[in-house]
Amino acid sequence: MKVLHQNKKLFSLFVIIFLVLPTLVFAECTCDEEDEGRNSREARKYKIAAIASILIASAIGVCIPMFGKIIPALSPEKDIFFIIKAFAAGVILATGFIHVLPDAFESLTSPCLNEHPWGDFPFTGFVAMCTAMGTLMVDSYATMYFKNQVGVEDREKAQGQEGHVHLHTHTSHGHAHGSDTSGSSELLRHRVISQVLEVGIIVHSVIIGISLGASESPETIRPLVAALTFHQFFEGMGLGSCITQAKFKTKAATMMALFFSLTTPVGIAIGWGITNMYDESSSTALIVEGIFNAASAGILIYMALVDLLAADFMNARMQNSSKLQVGANVSLLLGAGFMSLIAKWA
Repeated sequence: MKVLHQNKKLFSLFVIIFLVLPTLVFAECTCDEEDEGRNSREARKYKIAAIASILIASAIGVCIPMFGKIIPALSPEKDIFFIIKAFAAGVILATGFIHVLPDAFESLTSPCLNEHPWGDFPFTGFVAMCTAMGTLMVDSYATMYFKNQVGVEDREKAQGQEGHVHLHTHTSHGHAHGSDTSGSSELLRHRVISQVLEVGIIVHSVIIGISLGASESPETIRPLVAALTFHQFFEGMGLGSCITQAKFKTKAATMMALFFSLTTPVGIAIGWGITNMYDESSSTALIVEGIFNAASAGILIYMALVDLLAADFMNARMQNSSKLQVGANVSLLLGAGFMSLIAKWA
Protein backbone atom coordinates (compact mmCIF):
# COMPACT_ATOMS: atom_id res chain seq x y z
CA MET A 1 0.00 0.00 0.00
CA LYS A 2 2.85 2.37 0.80
CA VAL A 3 4.46 1.75 -2.57
CA LEU A 4 1.12 2.31 -4.32
CA HIS A 5 0.67 5.57 -2.39
CA GLN A 6 4.16 6.67 -3.44
CA ASN A 7 3.38 5.91 -7.06
CA LYS A 8 0.16 7.95 -6.84
CA LYS A 9 2.24 10.89 -5.61
CA LEU A 10 4.68 10.31 -8.45
CA PHE A 11 1.81 10.21 -10.94
CA SER A 12 0.45 13.51 -9.54
CA LEU A 13 3.87 15.11 -10.01
CA PHE A 14 4.04 13.94 -13.63
CA VAL A 15 0.57 15.35 -14.31
CA ILE A 16 1.60 18.71 -12.87
CA ILE A 17 4.74 18.77 -15.03
CA PHE A 18 2.78 17.88 -18.18
CA LEU A 19 0.02 20.44 -17.55
CA VAL A 20 1.90 23.33 -15.98
CA LEU A 21 5.08 23.45 -18.05
CA PRO A 22 3.39 24.14 -21.42
CA THR A 23 1.27 26.95 -19.92
CA LEU A 24 4.37 28.66 -18.53
CA VAL A 25 6.01 29.06 -21.92
CA PHE A 26 3.20 30.99 -23.61
CA ALA A 27 4.87 34.37 -23.78
CA GLU A 28 5.68 37.04 -26.33
CA CYS A 29 9.05 36.82 -27.92
CA THR A 30 11.63 39.23 -26.54
CA CYS A 31 14.37 38.25 -28.93
CA ASP A 32 13.24 38.24 -32.53
CA GLU A 33 14.77 35.57 -34.72
CA GLU A 34 13.89 34.56 -38.24
CA ASP A 35 12.40 31.09 -38.31
CA GLU A 36 14.37 29.46 -41.09
CA GLY A 37 13.67 26.12 -42.70
CA ARG A 38 10.01 25.85 -41.66
CA ASN A 39 8.17 23.03 -43.36
CA SER A 40 5.14 21.85 -41.41
CA ARG A 41 4.31 18.91 -43.66
CA GLU A 42 7.85 17.52 -43.63
CA ALA A 43 8.25 18.18 -39.91
CA ARG A 44 5.01 16.29 -39.22
CA LYS A 45 6.49 13.10 -40.71
CA TYR A 46 9.54 13.31 -38.48
CA LYS A 47 7.43 14.01 -35.38
CA ILE A 48 5.34 10.90 -36.01
CA ALA A 49 8.52 8.88 -36.53
CA ALA A 50 9.99 10.37 -33.34
CA ILE A 51 6.95 9.45 -31.23
CA ALA A 52 6.96 5.85 -32.50
CA SER A 53 10.71 5.20 -32.33
CA ILE A 54 11.24 6.87 -28.94
CA LEU A 55 8.23 5.09 -27.43
CA ILE A 56 9.46 1.67 -28.61
CA ALA A 57 13.10 2.32 -27.64
CA SER A 58 12.11 3.61 -24.18
CA ALA A 59 9.86 0.62 -23.52
CA ILE A 60 12.51 -1.90 -24.62
CA GLY A 61 15.28 -0.14 -22.68
CA VAL A 62 13.41 0.05 -19.38
CA CYS A 63 12.13 -3.53 -19.69
CA ILE A 64 15.44 -5.28 -20.52
CA PRO A 65 16.72 -5.31 -16.90
CA MET A 66 13.30 -6.54 -15.76
CA PHE A 67 13.69 -9.75 -17.78
CA GLY A 68 15.86 -11.26 -15.04
CA LYS A 69 13.21 -13.86 -14.24
CA ILE A 70 12.98 -14.89 -17.89
CA ILE A 71 16.66 -14.47 -18.77
CA PRO A 72 18.76 -15.57 -15.74
CA ALA A 73 21.85 -13.76 -17.07
CA LEU A 74 20.10 -10.42 -16.49
CA SER A 75 19.29 -11.19 -12.86
CA PRO A 76 20.72 -8.73 -10.25
CA GLU A 77 22.60 -11.70 -8.75
CA LYS A 78 24.70 -12.08 -11.92
CA ASP A 79 27.88 -10.14 -12.76
CA ILE A 80 26.49 -9.05 -16.14
CA PHE A 81 23.85 -7.02 -14.29
CA PHE A 82 26.59 -4.86 -12.73
CA ILE A 83 28.18 -4.40 -16.16
CA ILE A 84 24.89 -3.29 -17.73
CA LYS A 85 24.10 -1.02 -14.81
CA ALA A 86 27.55 0.63 -15.01
CA PHE A 87 27.00 1.32 -18.72
CA ALA A 88 23.56 2.80 -18.02
CA ALA A 89 24.94 4.89 -15.14
CA GLY A 90 27.58 6.29 -17.51
CA VAL A 91 24.79 7.21 -19.93
CA ILE A 92 22.85 9.00 -17.17
CA LEU A 93 25.99 10.81 -15.96
CA ALA A 94 26.80 12.00 -19.48
CA THR A 95 23.16 13.02 -19.96
CA GLY A 96 23.42 15.31 -16.94
CA PHE A 97 26.84 16.79 -17.75
CA ILE A 98 26.87 16.80 -21.58
CA HIS A 99 23.22 17.18 -22.63
CA VAL A 100 21.06 18.73 -19.91
CA LEU A 101 23.44 21.08 -18.07
CA PRO A 102 24.79 22.79 -21.25
CA ASP A 103 21.19 23.31 -22.44
CA ALA A 104 20.40 24.96 -19.13
CA PHE A 105 23.45 27.23 -19.43
CA GLU A 106 22.44 28.15 -22.97
CA SER A 107 18.90 29.04 -21.89
CA LEU A 108 19.79 31.06 -18.81
CA THR A 109 22.66 32.97 -20.48
CA SER A 110 20.70 33.75 -23.66
CA PRO A 111 20.95 37.33 -25.01
CA CYS A 112 17.14 37.20 -25.13
CA LEU A 113 17.07 37.54 -21.33
CA ASN A 114 17.56 40.79 -19.43
CA GLU A 115 21.12 41.44 -18.33
CA HIS A 116 19.87 41.95 -14.78
CA PRO A 117 19.59 39.63 -12.93
CA TRP A 118 20.37 36.80 -15.39
CA GLY A 119 23.77 38.16 -16.38
CA ASP A 120 24.81 38.98 -12.82
CA PHE A 121 24.87 35.49 -11.31
CA PRO A 122 25.51 31.91 -12.52
CA PHE A 123 21.96 30.71 -11.89
CA THR A 124 22.43 27.44 -13.80
CA GLY A 125 25.18 26.12 -11.55
CA PHE A 126 23.39 27.44 -8.47
CA VAL A 127 20.11 25.66 -9.30
CA ALA A 128 21.94 22.42 -10.17
CA MET A 129 23.91 22.57 -6.92
CA CYS A 130 20.80 23.27 -4.82
CA THR A 131 18.90 20.46 -6.52
CA ALA A 132 21.76 18.00 -5.94
CA MET A 133 21.81 18.93 -2.25
CA GLY A 134 18.03 18.74 -2.11
CA THR A 135 18.15 15.27 -3.68
CA LEU A 136 20.66 14.20 -1.04
CA MET A 137 18.34 15.45 1.72
CA VAL A 138 15.27 13.76 0.24
CA ASP A 139 17.30 10.58 -0.31
CA SER A 140 18.57 10.61 3.26
CA TYR A 141 15.33 11.49 5.03
CA ALA A 142 13.20 9.15 2.93
CA THR A 143 15.58 6.26 3.62
CA MET A 144 15.65 7.08 7.34
CA TYR A 145 11.86 7.31 7.47
CA PHE A 146 11.33 3.93 5.80
CA LYS A 147 13.99 2.29 7.97
CA ASN A 148 12.22 3.58 11.08
CA GLN A 149 8.89 2.31 9.76
CA VAL A 150 10.36 -1.14 9.14
CA GLY A 151 11.94 -1.10 12.60
CA VAL A 152 8.63 -0.27 14.28
CA GLU A 153 6.76 -3.00 12.37
CA ASP A 154 9.45 -5.57 13.13
CA ARG A 155 9.45 -4.74 16.85
CA GLU A 156 5.67 -5.10 16.96
CA LYS A 157 5.90 -8.50 15.27
CA ALA A 158 8.66 -9.59 17.66
CA GLN A 159 6.61 -8.55 20.69
CA GLY A 160 3.61 -10.47 19.36
CA GLN A 161 5.67 -13.63 19.03
CA GLU A 162 7.49 -13.24 22.33
CA GLY A 163 5.03 -15.24 24.40
CA HIS A 164 4.90 -18.15 21.96
CA VAL A 165 8.50 -19.15 21.49
CA HIS A 166 11.13 -20.84 23.60
CA LEU A 167 13.99 -18.63 24.86
CA HIS A 168 16.59 -20.36 22.66
CA THR A 169 14.31 -20.26 19.63
CA HIS A 170 13.53 -16.62 20.32
CA THR A 171 17.24 -15.77 20.39
CA SER A 172 17.78 -17.48 17.07
CA HIS A 173 14.74 -15.72 15.66
CA GLY A 174 16.15 -12.37 16.79
CA HIS A 175 19.34 -13.01 14.88
CA ALA A 176 17.49 -13.94 11.69
CA HIS A 177 15.13 -11.03 12.25
CA GLY A 178 18.03 -8.57 12.25
CA SER A 179 19.13 -9.96 8.89
CA ASP A 180 15.61 -9.53 7.54
CA THR A 181 15.52 -5.94 8.77
CA SER A 182 18.77 -5.20 6.97
CA GLY A 183 17.38 -6.70 3.77
CA SER A 184 14.15 -4.73 4.09
CA SER A 185 16.08 -1.47 4.61
CA GLU A 186 18.21 -2.11 1.53
CA LEU A 187 15.10 -2.87 -0.50
CA LEU A 188 13.42 0.36 0.59
CA ARG A 189 16.63 2.21 -0.23
CA HIS A 190 16.49 0.90 -3.80
CA ARG A 191 12.85 1.99 -4.03
CA VAL A 192 13.70 5.54 -2.97
CA ILE A 193 16.56 5.63 -5.50
CA SER A 194 14.41 4.41 -8.40
CA GLN A 195 11.62 6.92 -7.74
CA VAL A 196 13.92 9.93 -7.28
CA LEU A 197 15.83 8.95 -10.44
CA GLU A 198 12.60 8.68 -12.41
CA VAL A 199 11.58 12.20 -11.35
CA GLY A 200 14.91 13.59 -12.63
CA ILE A 201 14.57 11.76 -15.93
CA ILE A 202 10.93 12.75 -16.39
CA VAL A 203 11.63 16.48 -15.95
CA HIS A 204 14.18 16.80 -18.75
CA SER A 205 12.33 14.31 -20.97
CA VAL A 206 9.22 16.52 -20.92
CA ILE A 207 11.27 19.56 -21.92
CA ILE A 208 13.04 17.67 -24.72
CA GLY A 209 9.71 16.37 -26.03
CA ILE A 210 7.98 19.76 -26.00
CA SER A 211 10.93 21.45 -27.74
CA LEU A 212 11.03 18.81 -30.47
CA GLY A 213 7.25 18.78 -30.93
CA ALA A 214 7.04 22.56 -31.18
CA SER A 215 9.73 22.78 -33.87
CA GLU A 216 8.64 23.15 -37.50
CA SER A 217 12.13 22.70 -38.93
CA PRO A 218 12.90 19.26 -40.42
CA GLU A 219 16.62 20.08 -40.27
CA THR A 220 16.32 20.47 -36.50
CA ILE A 221 14.12 17.44 -35.88
CA ARG A 222 15.83 14.89 -38.16
CA PRO A 223 19.08 14.40 -36.15
CA LEU A 224 17.15 14.52 -32.89
CA VAL A 225 15.00 11.51 -33.77
CA ALA A 226 17.92 9.04 -33.88
CA ALA A 227 19.82 10.72 -31.04
CA LEU A 228 16.86 10.77 -28.67
CA THR A 229 15.92 7.19 -29.56
CA PHE A 230 19.34 5.94 -28.41
CA HIS A 231 19.29 8.36 -25.48
CA GLN A 232 15.96 7.08 -24.15
CA PHE A 233 16.90 3.45 -24.73
CA PHE A 234 20.03 3.56 -22.58
CA GLU A 235 18.52 5.87 -20.00
CA GLY A 236 15.67 3.38 -19.74
CA MET A 237 18.19 0.61 -19.02
CA GLY A 238 19.53 2.61 -16.08
CA LEU A 239 16.08 3.22 -14.66
CA GLY A 240 15.02 -0.37 -15.34
CA SER A 241 18.04 -1.64 -13.39
CA CYS A 242 17.02 0.40 -10.36
CA ILE A 243 13.39 -0.73 -10.61
CA THR A 244 14.56 -4.36 -10.81
CA GLN A 245 16.69 -4.04 -7.68
CA ALA A 246 13.79 -2.35 -5.87
CA LYS A 247 11.67 -5.49 -6.44
CA PHE A 248 8.43 -3.57 -6.92
CA LYS A 249 5.25 -5.52 -7.40
CA THR A 250 4.29 -6.04 -11.04
CA LYS A 251 1.68 -3.27 -11.01
CA ALA A 252 4.02 -0.65 -9.51
CA ALA A 253 6.93 -1.61 -11.80
CA THR A 254 4.65 -1.49 -14.84
CA MET A 255 3.39 1.97 -13.89
CA MET A 256 6.93 3.32 -13.51
CA ALA A 257 8.04 1.77 -16.82
CA LEU A 258 4.93 3.15 -18.52
CA PHE A 259 5.46 6.67 -17.19
CA PHE A 260 9.05 6.66 -18.43
CA SER A 261 8.15 5.26 -21.85
CA LEU A 262 5.33 7.76 -22.44
CA THR A 263 6.99 10.92 -21.12
CA THR A 264 8.95 12.03 -24.19
CA PRO A 265 6.30 10.97 -26.75
CA VAL A 266 3.60 12.79 -24.76
CA GLY A 267 5.91 15.81 -24.51
CA ILE A 268 6.31 15.73 -28.31
CA ALA A 269 2.54 15.56 -28.72
CA ILE A 270 2.06 18.53 -26.36
CA GLY A 271 4.73 20.53 -28.21
CA TRP A 272 3.09 19.64 -31.51
CA GLY A 273 -0.27 20.83 -30.21
CA ILE A 274 1.06 24.19 -29.01
CA THR A 275 3.30 24.87 -32.01
CA ASN A 276 1.56 28.13 -32.87
CA MET A 277 1.65 29.39 -29.27
CA TYR A 278 5.05 28.17 -28.16
CA ASP A 279 8.08 30.38 -28.72
CA GLU A 280 11.31 28.82 -27.52
CA SER A 281 13.11 32.17 -27.70
CA SER A 282 10.66 33.97 -25.39
CA SER A 283 12.09 35.02 -22.04
CA THR A 284 9.53 32.98 -20.10
CA ALA A 285 10.25 29.81 -22.07
CA LEU A 286 14.01 30.26 -21.69
CA ILE A 287 13.78 30.80 -17.94
CA VAL A 288 11.42 27.88 -17.34
CA GLU A 289 13.40 25.48 -19.54
CA GLY A 290 16.72 26.65 -18.09
CA ILE A 291 15.65 26.21 -14.46
CA PHE A 292 13.97 22.84 -15.08
CA ASN A 293 16.99 21.57 -17.03
CA ALA A 294 19.42 22.77 -14.35
CA ALA A 295 17.33 21.07 -11.66
CA SER A 296 17.16 17.87 -13.69
CA ALA A 297 20.94 17.93 -14.27
CA GLY A 298 21.56 18.24 -10.53
CA ILE A 299 19.33 15.24 -9.82
CA LEU A 300 20.83 13.07 -12.59
CA ILE A 301 24.45 13.85 -11.71
CA TYR A 302 23.88 13.17 -8.02
CA MET A 303 21.96 9.94 -8.68
CA ALA A 304 24.53 8.65 -11.19
CA LEU A 305 27.55 9.32 -8.98
CA VAL A 306 26.18 8.55 -5.52
CA ASP A 307 23.28 6.12 -5.80
CA LEU A 308 24.32 4.17 -8.89
CA LEU A 309 28.11 4.23 -9.31
CA ALA A 310 29.39 4.71 -5.75
CA ALA A 311 26.93 2.18 -4.34
CA ASP A 312 27.92 -0.51 -6.86
CA PHE A 313 31.65 0.20 -7.14
CA MET A 314 32.04 0.13 -3.35
CA ASN A 315 29.96 -3.03 -3.13
CA ALA A 316 31.85 -5.90 -1.48
CA ARG A 317 31.12 -8.14 -4.45
CA MET A 318 32.86 -5.80 -6.89
CA GLN A 319 35.68 -5.00 -4.45
CA ASN A 320 36.47 -8.71 -4.23
CA SER A 321 36.56 -9.28 -7.99
CA SER A 322 39.16 -7.45 -10.06
CA LYS A 323 37.68 -8.93 -13.23
CA LEU A 324 34.23 -7.54 -12.44
CA GLN A 325 35.72 -4.17 -11.48
CA VAL A 326 37.63 -3.88 -14.76
CA GLY A 327 34.51 -4.85 -16.70
CA ALA A 328 32.38 -2.29 -14.85
CA ASN A 329 34.97 0.47 -15.39
CA VAL A 330 35.17 -0.24 -19.12
CA SER A 331 31.38 -0.39 -19.33
CA LEU A 332 31.09 2.94 -17.49
CA LEU A 333 33.52 4.63 -19.86
CA LEU A 334 31.76 3.20 -22.90
CA GLY A 335 28.35 4.39 -21.66
CA ALA A 336 29.56 7.89 -20.87
CA GLY A 337 31.57 8.08 -24.10
CA PHE A 338 28.74 6.86 -26.30
CA MET A 339 26.24 9.31 -24.81
CA SER A 340 28.78 12.13 -25.09
CA LEU A 341 29.25 11.32 -28.77
CA ILE A 342 25.49 11.59 -29.35
CA ALA A 343 25.72 15.23 -28.22
CA LYS A 344 27.24 15.94 -31.64
CA TRP A 345 23.77 15.45 -33.18
CA ALA A 346 21.46 16.21 -30.26
